[in-house]
Order: sequence, then structure tokens, then C-alpha cells
Amino acid sequence: MDAFIQKELSSSFSFTKKKEYNIIKIYKGSVEMKYYCLGIKGTGMSTLAQILYDLGNEVSGYDDATGHKFTQVGLEERNIPIYYDQSKKLDKDTIVTYSVALSEDHRELQRVRKEGLRIVKYNEMVGSIIKLFETVGVSGTHGKTTTSSLIKHILEDNGGCNYFIGAGDGFATPDNKYLVVECDEFNHHFLAYHPKYSVITNIEAEHLECYKDIDEIRNAFETFANQTTDLVVANGDNNEVKKINYKTNVIFYGFNFNNTAVIKNLKLMEDGSRFDIYIKEELYGSFEVPLFGKHMVSNVCAAILICKELGIPKERIYESLKTFKNAKRRFAIETIRNTIIIDDYAHHPTEIKVTLEAARQKYPNKRLVVVFKPNTYSRTRDFKDQFIEALQVADKVFLTEIDCNREKPEDYPGVSSSMITNEIEGAEIIDEDHIEKLGEELNSVVCFMSCAYVDKLIENFKTYIINQPKVDE
Repeated sequence: MDAFIQKELSSSFSFTKKKEYNIIKIYKGSVEMKYYCLGIKGTGMSTLAQILYDLGNEVSGYDDATGHKFTQVGLEERNIPIYYDQSKKLDKDTIVTYSVALSEDHRELQRVRKEGLRIVKYNEMVGSIIKLFETVGVSGTHGKTTTSSLIKHILEDNGGCNYFIGAGDGFATPDNKYLVVECDEFNHHFLAYHPKYSVITNIEAEHLECYKDIDEIRNAFETFANQTTDLVVANGDNNEVKKINYKTNVIFYGFNFNNTAVIKNLKLMEDGSRFDIYIKEELYGSFEVPLFGKHMVSNVCAAILICKELGIPKERIYESLKTFKNAKRRFAIETIRNTIIIDDYAHHPTEIKVTLEAARQKYPNKRLVVVFKPNTYSRTRDFKDQFIEALQVADKVFLTEIDCNREKPEDYPGVSSSMITNEIEGAEIIDEDHIEKLGEELNSVVCFMSCAYVDKLIENFKTYIINQPKVDE
């Protein structure tokens, strides 16, 4: 093992520091605390449950969804039990945490309250874990998961790290010095977090069911930035990010020449992207990554700057980037016969637009089709015009009806997917039982997009393709 990796692995873990917290404790070789996670198949809650287990605790959970979800793979690997009824017997010392997707009157939440168990909010639990390590907190309206995954990948190649990434992807051991955490601004969650280093990828209007306007959103990010103890790496190309009054040291990055770190000589190709980074007008390094779209290069730059700050040589960063594979449901590509299927988590108009543009980059000679499942009534209403513009990057547009587990349709009269399809020429409504509407697109790139689950749509489409008579392609 070379000197650099040996140095990182030899970093000691202070158990005295860890025992100061009464929500989460870490012990080797013994189970000290018991946790019951409600909504355990949610992307964030699944990740939290995995980390609690990895740190030596007894973990179980409840979920309403009995069908298989990609977020439960890590739970199954750890043999974390999942309950779908109220049969789990809970000891009086069990700590309960729950997903925001559960309503306050949910029957299982009511049960644990009646039993007098301690209930800790999801974000407070995450905040307590963050205090245990030298944490990199990655925030932003878009790009959090990819940027977190990039930092995690580089650190894993160069000594190891713990990670809490909102794609059902988590791992922790007391032996690791660093923790990489995706920090979600939804419902002000990230204000419970105090990382050592942080990233702000961008700030846009989003979650307007939780924030009244862009000013309130930016103020929340400002609070998060100034809760960072050592360094903020911030996207200087974003106007809202630049408006923040930073009290913590900050490095701005981006394509604009007034940033501290500037991306230059960008080449977007069918096999990925290549670019140079200049820091204070001096060439720091040239890099290449198998990712597509200008927005992805921006995320890579943020990851590079964080890893540079952590002392990883640029030559190691370069080698790690070449082998990067993105997180689940981030531009995940599968080819069935002559049809390209892309599964992506995009659900905001900006995300949809840049993802479709990235598909154009990779497949410039293919017809581009989008199948979008809107996730909330409020977002559909608030960003209707932006959705219409973004979706028209594709040659053909399909939408499902709105799929929402935290809003009631009767509270949003007149809000439906037809508000969007009626304004796009040739756009159609589709569902799992009428996947044959994609029958004309068997030689196309078909992008399925949503933060809701689109697994059944994709599986039905794949089955449809396979069942078609073979023709000369």
C-alpha cells in the first residue's frame, strides 16, 4: 500500500467524541441502540437505516409500499427487516425516525407515539451523524447526487470514506475519517447540518410548497453555507449562489472567467467530456469523465476542488474520474435491440432540459423521446410553463398522470398532466397499461424521467420491445 493511502487509513477515530451524542452512538462489536425507521424504502430513509446499521446498531423499519424498490437492495444486503403491518414489537428504548412522506396521522406513527417511544426527526438524525466525521455536505437545487457520488468515488479510490447519498446508497464505518452527505433543502432539512466542507451546486426556485419565494430559498442556503466550518465550494455561475453573504471561506467555480476556478477548453463528445481547470488563472489540470452535458462538467469541477482541498493529488483525481459510474437512476442507460432506454431522476424543468440535452450529446443521430411522470401537483402548477419549454427539447413527449404521495389532488383543482400535454404539439398521456403508445419509437432514445418510480413503465416497455417480431436492423 503506498504512502498516501496508508496515511489516510491510519487516521484515528475518536470514540470519546462520538459518545457525546445521545441520538446516535457507535461501538465496535456490540449493539448499543435500536432504531425503527418509518418509510424505510424512501431514498433518504433507506440510506439512513443502512448507515445506522453499519455503525453497530439494531435497525428495522416499516413501509406502506409492499412492491420491490431499488432503494431496498442495501437493506436486504444487511438483512434489515421491513414490516408492512403493525406486528413489529418495539422495546421501550427504541428510537423512531420517520420519512416526511408519511402524514402526521399515519397509523404506525400514531402507534409509536401511543407507546411513548422517542421520536427523532429524520434530518436531526442525519445531523447527529454528520457531527461524528469530517463531513463534506453537498447541497443545491440540482446535481447533489451526482456531485456527492463523484466525491465518494474519488475518496474511495484514495483511502476510503463513508457516504450518505440520496439514491438509497449509504455506508459507514468508524475507521473512515470522511463522510460525504447529500444535503437536501426540502422543508429546510439541511439546516440541521453543520459540515466541515460544503458544496452549493446551484440555487433555483423549487419546493415552493415549503418556501414562499426564491429569497427564502437563498436565505436557507446562506444559513447552511455559514454553518459550514472550514470551506464552501460554490457555483459562481449561478446568480443566487453569488448573492449569498458568505462568512465561511468560499471558492467559486464555473465557466465564467471571474470565478476562482474556471472550466476551460470544454469538449462534449459521444464518449464523455474533456476539460481543463484553471485556478487563479493557472492551469491546475486536464480531466476527462464519462458523463454528458455541461451541467455534469460543472458538478465534476466541484468534486475536484473538494478532493484537492482534502489533499488528493490531481493525478489520482484524474485516474478516478475515468472510472466513475453515476448513482442509481442518474442517466442509467440500457439497450434493448435497437432501442436506447435512459432512466433518470430528473423532475425539475432545469434537470429535464439538461438531461435531454445530454442525451442529444451522446446520441446525436437518434430520435429523442421523453416519458415524464410528474411527482407533485404543486410543482406541476408552479412550473407548468418551464416544463413545457424543457420537454420540447425532445422530438416526442409523453406524460403520465401526476404521482404524488404527500399532496391530495382535491387540494389542487384543475391541476393535471394535461395542462402540459395540451400545450405541446403531438404530446400524449401514457400509463403502464398502454405502453404500446411507444410502439413507433423502437429505434429511438427513450428517456424515462421522474423522482417517482418509473420501474413498471420501463419493464413494460422492455417486454413490449422483446415481444415484437425481429426485423433486420
